[in-house]
Amino acid sequence: MHLHVIGICGTFMGSLALLARELGHRVSGSDANVYPPMSTQLEEAGIALMEGYRAENLDADIDLVVVGNALSRGNPEVEALLNSTLRYTSGAQWLADYVLPGRQVIAVAGTHGKTTTASLLAWLLDSAGKAPGFLIGGVPRNFGVSARLGAPDGPFVVEADEYDTAFFDKRSKFVHYRPHIAVLNNLEFDHADIFPDLAAIERQFHHLVRIVPSKGLLLVADHQPALSRVLEMGAWSPVAFFGSDAKSPWRYQLEQPDASRFKVIFEQGDTSDDGVVEWGLTGEHNACNALAALACARQLGVDLPRACAALSRFQTPRRRQEVRGDIGGVQVIDDFAHHPTAIAATLKGLRAATPKGRLLAVIEPRSNTMRLGALRDRLKACVSDADAVFWFEPAGLDWSMASLVDEQGHGALYHDIDALVSAVVAKALPQDRIVVMSNGGFAGVHERLLSALRARES
Repeated sequence: MHLHVIGICGTFMGSLALLARELGHRVSGSDANVYPPMSTQLEEAGIALMEGYRAENLDADIDLVVVGNALSRGNPEVEALLNSTLRYTSGAQWLADYVLPGRQVIAVAGTHGKTTTASLLAWLLDSAGKAPGFLIGGVPRNFGVSARLGAPDGPFVVEADEYDTAFFDKRSKFVHYRPHIAVLNNLEFDHADIFPDLAAIERQFHHLVRIVPSKGLLLVADHQPALSRVLEMGAWSPVAFFGSDAKSPWRYQLEQPDASRFKVIFEQGDTSDDGVVEWGLTGEHNACNALAALACARQLGVDLPRACAALSRFQTPRRRQEVRGDIGGVQVIDDFAHHPTAIAATLKGLRAATPKGRLLAVIEPRSNTMRLGALRDRLKACVSDADAVFWFEPAGLDWSMASLVDEQGHGALYHDIDALVSAVVAKALPQDRIVVMSNGGFAGVHERLLSALRARES
């Protein structure tokens, strides 16, 4: 079968294309923005990439077109598709039809931490010999790819996004997956381009809860009011809470302030178990992500102490606190954080892990929610752990960042990427850490920073 994927370089659609290729299908795809790491993965898999959306991309020998959820009416390739007789479907529906049947599906959902938690779980299951399949919205460095089929009878881990499915299917993607286990990490307002308020997102999460079987499991983070409201709408599956609450059966206790070492405790009825995690990640949010993965892995038969030990060998997914280089004692870190809560959590964890030197934050607020300014008033407080903040205003922002930077007092605003790089490098000193936060390519600023630092050293 020849599949053509429109919007193939998105994290979900690119991963789906890799699964289709592994199934033996011929795969091609088009996208307007082609950049690593997804473009590199696709090219290495022998998938033909076409830059730009055009009617000519739709060859007559295509058997099925898979349409990404970033595409809308008016797109020339979408219009050509609708005017043709070609069959088409959404990415989530294709996954449900061709990959997930017969598999034990674990869906990892939440506003934040989906990629890291799904990567952690896939690694724990793989380390225990369970050969999981997975589709993750990032590249777990322990595997080197964002998706694989795994053993036909093995579990399948999917990063479960609440964003809508396609222009012709406005349900959240995760309702297609019919998981046996659903992990609900957290929930707050996001995706302001499609959801009017938090209540609308809570309703979508309840749609996910409604399809988890009575023999399945809901793993739910504690101290999450929005998730509590979701469960109050009704739950028909066993529920296990995880987090720092003393009443939760799954708990973590920090043994290092930066969460590089923490104890894991499981207590339920007459059952108890524990272990210690010592690993390379930092931040209490990552300890909570790990706890969710450990709880899920144990439910699937993985010994808890063994799983805790396996986390010492876990490598962060690409673009999740990924160290891109260290030049002259200045470390450059790449992170996908783009929501105020995620930005604050990333900076808090790095602050605790930076006893010497300063923390320099370089931020591009380019997500749809950020572009609309829905969370503008939270951006000032979310960077309080940084010693200096360099804001970059991307094209197409619906509001001016100038007043935000003025209010903040110790930040600087840039519209030119070269000026931004020059300012950051001029500020950086040995033992400083530069953390770049964006959900896009950010004009290759990471390599630009490293190149400028090398030039300064020489």
